[in-house]
Amino acid sequence: MTAVVEALGAASSSIRLKAALAAGTEPRPDSVGPLVARCAVEPDFYVRDMLTWALTRHSVDQTVPALMRQLESDIPQARSQALHTLSKIGDRRAWTTLTRALLVDPDDEVARSAWRVAVLYATADDAPEVADILVTQLGRGDLDMHRSLSRALMQLADAALPAVREAQKAADPMVGGHAVATEALMRDPESGFAFDVEAARRVAALGPGA
Repeated sequence: MTAVVEALGAASSSIRLKAALAAGTEPRPDSVGPLVARCAVEPDFYVRDMLTWALTRHSVDQTVPALMRQLESDIPQARSQALHTLSKIGDRRAWTTLTRALLVDPDDEVARSAWRVAVLYATADDAPEVADILVTQLGRGDLDMHRSLSRALMQLADAALPAVREAQKAADPMVGGHAVATEALMRDPESGFAFDVEAARRVAALGPGA
């Protein structure tokens, strides 16, 4: 195990990838801590993906509590990767630590990962409250961020419609336009996501007559 832990911190990303693969191929209780810790600092996307896979191969009674503790980390990547991994593990205990602060986290990847966890674990009773929080994020970020949020709201289905429709009345054209595009996606998921971000930004900057 010591060799695997050392390899997780190697300078070569290919060595780190092989170490994560080895840790997942032969799961051991003492691998969980090093795997979770590496998730917080690993710069390579493919290695992070393998770290997540390796953690899904371990006992949920070990991985879930360790990942939940990471949600309080000051390191954004620690929070985002923990949320991402929790969404892959599929244990609803993750819901108990999913706070509003995570859903509106200033780091885009943390917020996006939190949205995925929220819509995965929210019950029918939880869904309206989740939708009310998510609509506060309409208009945030770039087109990929807009699309991610709309898809999250789409997964909440009818529970999200009142909040989405209310957001369409927003004075900010970015918010209103995003809300309109979200409802269109909810009505026809096969239609794709259509939101003219640049047009909305021009209206926001110059006024409705621009």
